[in-house]
Amino acid sequence: MKYLASGLALVLLATPALAQSVGEKTGVNSALGVSPTTADFVKEAATSDMFEIQSSQLAQDRGNAKEKTFGATMIKDHTKTTDDLKSMVGSGEVKAELPTALDGSHQSELDKLKSLKGRDFSSRYDEDQVSGHKDAVSLFERYAKGGENPQLKDWAGKTLPMLQHHLEMAQDLAAGQTVGRD
Repeated sequence: MKYLASGLALVLLATPALAQSVGEKTGVNSALGVSPTTADFVKEAATSDMFEIQSSQLAQDRGNAKEKTFGATMIKDHTKTTDDLKSMVGSGEVKAELPTALDGSHQSELDKLKSLKGRDFSSRYDEDQVSGHKDAVSLFERYAKGGENPQLKDWAGKTLPMLQHHLEMAQDLAAGQTVGRD
């Protein structure tokens, strides 16, 4: 297994243009600490925002009081980061395409949430929030450290503390603790 991982890492590093995209899709870049390309970062960040907003809108209808409070914060904060990304891409400062819909895995997660109610919904929503924010923190940390677009790199670094706070809130939510802004 060790040799397989080493071999995969070498293949990914030897083919950077392909490796970034495949690496982001498979999670290999995150495991190796490799910075995503600008295109991959924008796609992943925008998709994550869409999922956070849409799943938190469901939480407004189906969640408990804590999830509704948490969800309102997610909708507000992720709408802002979406607007920031759209502005940078729309101005031409960042050369990338914004996705217009969720990718298959996020759509599948959202569809699963839509089919749940009560405790089943709460359990899945809370779990999705922890997992999604762990992924987002990793993505933003990696781009802030080694991203290729200076403006986007700076924005990732400035956005990271908010995402780290979201992760802490999500972990508290999943643990049944009170969540909210400090």
